[in-house]
Parts: sequence; structure tokens; C-alpha cells
Amino acid sequence: MDNIGYLLADAARLLRRRFDQQVQGHGVTGPQARLLLILNANSAQTQAYYADQMEVEPITLCRMVDRLAEAGLVERRPSPTDRRARQLFLTNEGQSRIEQLRVDVDVMINDMMQGLSQQEHETMLSLLQTIRANLAPQEMMQEAAHG
Repeated sequence: MDNIGYLLADAARLLRRRFDQQVQGHGVTGPQARLLLILNANSAQTQAYYADQMEVEPITLCRMVDRLAEAGLVERRPSPTDRRARQLFLTNEGQSRIEQLRVDVDVMINDMMQGLSQQEHETMLSLLQTIRANLAPQEMMQEAAHG
């Protein structure tokens, strides 16, 4: 099928499946690994923020964080601006796990980009960034209308 929407969705599905398989050896699930990577890129946010980033319900994220905290990979700290909220941080063990995950993620990305030249890779990144930017305003308008 040559429909761009279908191809993007199917590629994302396959990428997520491959990612989930890649991280199994690190003692975390695919969603837990995604949360660790998001936390690494943007720490000290509230659990609500991470639930939104991962597109899961807050209770789902809470359970995920419980498991990661029990494993010593993340910790919750009180928010300095909102005493009801908790911010999430990677522990030293969590940071170490990120470094291990990155090796497998890099292998996966190299496999995914096989057969593409550096120029094609850069062009694809640019095109995907444009598509994402084009879709983001629509998503924000829909959230405002329903929220």
C-alpha cells in the first residue's frame, strides 16, 4: 500500500515492536524503556507530563513508575512549585541502564536505516520533522476544543 499515513503508522508499529524486543534483555519492558529514555532527555517533570508524553493514563504511568522505582531506576521527589505533584528523576542505576539501552537502540536504528545514504537519512529526518510540525498545531487545537 502506498498511502503515506498507512506507511508511517505501519513503520511506527514495526519500530515499536522491534524496540520492545531489543530492550527485553535489560530487565525492562518496552514502555518502561521508553519512559527511561524520555526521562533521560527531559527529567524533573511531573508524572502527568510523562503520562502525556507516553500517551497513557496517569494511573498506568503511576504503576510503571512504581515498578521502576522498586527496581531502583527512578525516584520521585516533591515538586518545588506544587506540593501535590511529584517530579521524576533517574537514579544512578537508571542512568547506567540508559547507557546500556542506547547501545541496543543504536543497533536498531542502524538496522532501520540500512540501504539509505547519509543524504537520504538527513532528508528523511527533515521531512519527518516537517510532517510532525504540520500535525502538531492540529493536535493542540483538538485538545483545546475537548479539554
